Amino acid sequence: MTQASMKDKAIEKLIKAETKRQVEGLEMIPSENHTSADVLAALGSRLTDKYSEGYPGQRYYGGCEFVDQVENIARDRAKELFGVSHANVQAYSGSPANQAIYFALVDPGDTVMGLSLFYGGHMTHGLKVNFSGTTYNSVQYTTDKDGFLDYDAIAELALQEKPKLIIAGTTAYPRIIDWQKLRKIADSVGAFLAADISHIAGLVVAGVHPSPIGIVDVTMTTTHKTLRGPRGALILANGNPSNPLKKPERTVENIPSLIDRAIIPGLQGGPHNHQTAAIAVALGEALTPEFKEYGKQIAKNASKLADELTKRGFNLVTGGTDNHLMVVDLNNKDLSGKQGEKALGLAGITVNKNTVPFDPRSPYDPSGIRLGTPALTTRGMKEKEMEQVAEWIDQAIKNASDEKKLGNLHKEITDFALKFPLPS
Repeated sequence: MTQASMKDKAIEKLIKAETKRQVEGLEMIPSENHTSADVLAALGSRLTDKYSEGYPGQRYYGGCEFVDQVENIARDRAKELFGVSHANVQAYSGSPANQAIYFALVDPGDTVMGLSLFYGGHMTHGLKVNFSGTTYNSVQYTTDKDGFLDYDAIAELALQEKPKLIIAGTTAYPRIIDWQKLRKIADSVGAFLAADISHIAGLVVAGVHPSPIGIVDVTMTTTHKTLRGPRGALILANGNPSNPLKKPERTVENIPSLIDRAIIPGLQGGPHNHQTAAIAVALGEALTPEFKEYGKQIAKNASKLADELTKRGFNLVTGGTDNHLMVVDLNNKDLSGKQGEKALGLAGITVNKNTVPFDPRSPYDPSGIRLGTPALTTRGMKEKEMEQVAEWIDQAIKNASDEKKLGNLHKEITDFALKFPLPS
């Protein structure tokens, strides 16, 4: 889709520069993807002008007859896609959505438990400098020395700390999550169990990662990443029909009402209607058979890339991947994660520096990098292309201190990337 001309030439220039960067390079940060032209069109619509505090049929503003229909479509598609009876589509993004779950289910000072950021979790899972670690008494679980979740250790920590809420989810964990084991742990201490599937939602839809639905009490996912939509979030649950006008008792059956009340009036004002429309479009795309094939291909590509990197002497946390991402420990390459991220960036491959389990280095200059295949798969790349991508990664890391060689690699990668256009 052609970018419309803007009067603000400074911003237009930067938008075009960023588009060019994406077109001519390889986006491999696992939380990034490329949206469709239809999603972009919804995001840029006049729906952004409309205020609509409340929920369909219960708005505090007039003129909501059309945005009500938009939100109902988004909610219905989310419920169909994930097989739940209730979906809230108003959270501005993943962090506010997780905050809403805390707000709904626990009180300030209550004990909550989540995976440490430095072992693959998210900052909203209890990082001490985040709201989740300052408002609540956060205890953090970790992985074992090889990077795998240690369910026995998690169970022991839960019995010791007696959390009221356990957050089960990751941002840099390359393996399948066993929801049933986490359910058993939560039940052993009477805790609510929430799943954050922001990274793997598209894989859950495709059937290549087990779904937490029907096992956990409430599920949150962002709508970008593997779902390939706009920035935003869904909060999904089963239970009694929502009544956000009445404060209910904190029970599993009342989670729909508790979540809706947490979003508004608890934490937010008016939803972003252009965002809701774009989410609806993306969920419509995710309901197609083509999307399920796309999700399966993401996992195939990640598995192939992991194998090819291993052949080239890279040390992958847990030894590989079951999903869309991998974490690479660069210690055996005599590079830090920060140096690896920079070298790959100069070659036209975008990744992010990342800690590895029990990392001896600072989180600001950690030992590893995190990379994945959602965006490359969106562009139509398959296993054959992953062989070439692995070779370029290897060459970039080997020549990390040679900017001329990295520049030449970037030219090769640009010629390659142009054969796989962004969605239009």
